[in-house]
Amino acid sequence: MRWLPAFYVAGVLALEPITPVQWPVSFLLIALPVVAAYAHGPAMVLAVTVFAVVLEGVLAGTPCCAGRMVGQLWDRNYVGAYVCTALLGVLGAILAAHRIHRERTLATLRSVAETAQRVLLRPVPRRLGRVSMEALYLSAAAEARIGGDLYEAVATTHGVRLLIGDVRGKGLRAVETAATILGAFREAAYEEPDLAAVAHRVERSMSRRAAQLPGSDMAERFVTAIFAEVPDQASVVRLVNCGHPPPLRLSPDGVTELHPSDPGLPLNLGVLLGTEYCVDVVPFRPGDLLLLYTDGVTETRDADGDFYPLHERIRSWTSLPPSDLLARLHQDLVNYSDGHLDDDIAALAAYRLPEDPVGGSSPT
Repeated sequence: MRWLPAFYVAGVLALEPITPVQWPVSFLLIALPVVAAYAHGPAMVLAVTVFAVVLEGVLAGTPCCAGRMVGQLWDRNYVGAYVCTALLGVLGAILAAHRIHRERTLATLRSVAETAQRVLLRPVPRRLGRVSMEALYLSAAAEARIGGDLYEAVATTHGVRLLIGDVRGKGLRAVETAATILGAFREAAYEEPDLAAVAHRVERSMSRRAAQLPGSDMAERFVTAIFAEVPDQASVVRLVNCGHPPPLRLSPDGVTELHPSDPGLPLNLGVLLGTEYCVDVVPFRPGDLLLLYTDGVTETRDADGDFYPLHERIRSWTSLPPSDLLARLHQDLVNYSDGHLDDDIAALAAYRLPEDPVGGSSPT
C-alpha cells in the first residue's frame, strides 16, 4: 500500500504517450492525493498533491508527450484539473489524519482487549502435577479477543481441577458472566473438597450476580459447563456435567464419549429448579487424554451445512500430544468451514502422564 501512489503515477505516465491528443490522461492524476491517503499521513498526502499538480503542468505543456503546445499549460481545462487536485489533496490530508486516528484508537482497544483476555482466560500451565495440558480459543469475529467461552485449570490438594464452559449469548454480558464464573471457580476449586460442591458454589455466585439484573434476564442467563478433577493418586477422572457436550477420552483403545449418568442442568438453572449435580468417576489411566470442548466445535458447518464430525475426525489423532492435537483440530476446523467460523470455540486437552520406573511422572 505504501507504494501504491508510485504505481499509480507509473501507470499514468505509461498511458500518456500512447493515447490520442484529445485524451488528456494526465487528468487521472487528480485522484493521486486520495490514493496516497490510503497508506500515508497528512504531510505526505500534501507533498504528493504538490507533486501531482506540478506533474499535471509538465504533462500539459510538453509537446513530446502528446503533441500539445506549451500554451495549453494554462488552458482552463488544465487549470480546473490543478484546482481539483489541490482540493482533493486537502480532502485526502483530512482523510489520512482521520484514518491514523482510527488506527491508533483500534490499536489501543486491541491492547486493552488482549489484556482483558489474559486476565479472563489466563494461559493454562503446560503441566500441573501428573497432567500435561493445552488450551485452544478461537473467536468467530476476526477482531474479537474475548467472548462467552471459558476454561481454567488449577492444581489443588484434591488434584488437578478443570473447567470449561459456554455462556448463553454474546457480547459484553457474556464476557461479564464468564468473568463471574471464572472468579468463583478459582476460589472454590481450592476450598471445596467435593467436585459437586465446586459446581454448586460457582452456580450460587452466578445466581447472585444474575439476580442484580432485571427479572426477565435472570432465567435467560445460564452457562453450560463441565467440571473435571484428576486426582494425583488414582487413575480416574471425576466429572460434573452441567448441560455441556460430553468430553472425549482418547486412549490406546480408541475414542470414548463420556456421557453423564445423570445429566445436570446448566449453571443458574440448577439453583432455580433445585437440581443436584452428580459426580461421575471414569477411568483415566496414564497415557489417556481428556478433551473438553464447547459446542462451537461440533456445530461448525461445512459448505453443505453439515456439522463437524468431531468423533470421526479425532480417531486418527489419539497418539498426538495435547499441543499437536489442538493444533490439528484448529486447522481442521478452519479447513472444514472454509474459514467461516460462526461461533466461538474453546477446547482444553489434558493428558495423563505415564509413570516413570521409580514411580514418578515422566517428563514432558
